[in-house]
Amino acid sequence: MARYTGPLCKLCRRESMKLYLKGDKCMTPKCPVEKRPNVLPGQIQGARRRKPTEYGLQLREKQKARRIYGVLERQFRRHFEEATKSVGATGDRLIEILESRLDNVVYRMGFASNRNKARQLVTHGHFTVNNRKLSIPSAMVKVGDVVAVRENSRKLEYFKDLAEEMANRDMASWVEVDTKNLSGKLTRLPGPKEAQPILSEQLIVEHYSRRI
Repeated sequence: MARYTGPLCKLCRRESMKLYLKGDKCMTPKCPVEKRPNVLPGQIQGARRRKPTEYGLQLREKQKARRIYGVLERQFRRHFEEATKSVGATGDRLIEILESRLDNVVYRMGFASNRNKARQLVTHGHFTVNNRKLSIPSAMVKVGDVVAVRENSRKLEYFKDLAEEMANRDMASWVEVDTKNLSGKLTRLPGPKEAQPILSEQLIVEHYSRRI
């Protein structure tokens, strides 16, 4: 299955909420969700919407999570299966796994304005984890790991003014960031209410549970 390459704002409108897929644009009045908050893609304006079924709610929450983190179905299912084998509530562990992905950590530390940009930066090899180059977006970052911009990459135009841009970005409470040295550390695992945007992880668990 190929990765989605269509309009990102269309995905936000489909979920009737901001998924923050386009970074700074999502914070402006230009955001299509702000302009047409209750109109789905392809829906005739003024048409009545059906009340979603229980399965429909579960499916939409799973799709929403996939789109937020930019994960394909097979990989998302693997994350869920890993969460079921872990100690603790499956939903909580799933959020921890999704938030601990390297591309997401790079985004949550403020090195990129959105997760798509963070994934691209990681894939191009601009980051190290504990001083070792790592270019796998799905790699898991552990508590205590230090994520930093590679020395060679700091000479690029994108990273020259990054420290100033990072000062205006909201960073996760579970990371420590040194904007001067373009590095950050994962201080703890995030809770389910610290995901961005917040998800109803229980609906996702119910969706996969009914298929087992």
